[in-house]
Amino acid sequence: MRQEIKDKKLRAHLIAILQLIGEDPNREGLKDTPKRIVKMYKEIFRGYDPTQEPLITTFNNGADGVYYDQIITDQGYFFSHCEHHGVPFFGEYSFGYIPDKKVLGLSKVARVVDYYSAKLQIQERLGGEIIDYIEKVVKPKGLILQLKARHLCKEMRGVKKYDGKMTTSIVRGVFESDHIARQEFFELIKK
Repeated sequence: MRQEIKDKKLRAHLIAILQLIGEDPNREGLKDTPKRIVKMYKEIFRGYDPTQEPLITTFNNGADGVYYDQIITDQGYFFSHCEHHGVPFFGEYSFGYIPDKKVLGLSKVARVVDYYSAKLQIQERLGGEIIDYIEKVVKPKGLILQLKARHLCKEMRGVKKYDGKMTTSIVRGVFESDHIARQEFFELIKK
């Protein structure tokens, strides 16, 4: 189905939703809201578009005269949407790996995190998809990922508990078997 037809159908559904919740979609402040929501959905749900999957740039380990065999970390933020309620969950990620034959390009972890976050998710699956993708491309000695997130499905509805963070972590390779390497990672990411 062509994109313009999809956009038109989605706008019609959004107009119906506005009407069903008791709003007037022709009201001045809402006239262009369905069009804006369609545009926003394309951006925040780009993780469903395989053409936007990030390409990971890698470098041969040791090619620059330095062989990297220590933990390399990356930290940042992510935004996603709960697949159960459609509301955002967001927080921080901390990623670490010990390279083998390949070293990751500097911005690549953030791009992978952003891509897999850009769809309806649960935090546990999100972490697994990020780690699986990077592991497949880079094949490091070990990977570790920690996600700490606030879930609006818990804060703005239901139990209404503000600022309660959910923490998940995934460990692979050397980080599974070597508790000293795992502990070093957690020391490196302390803020």
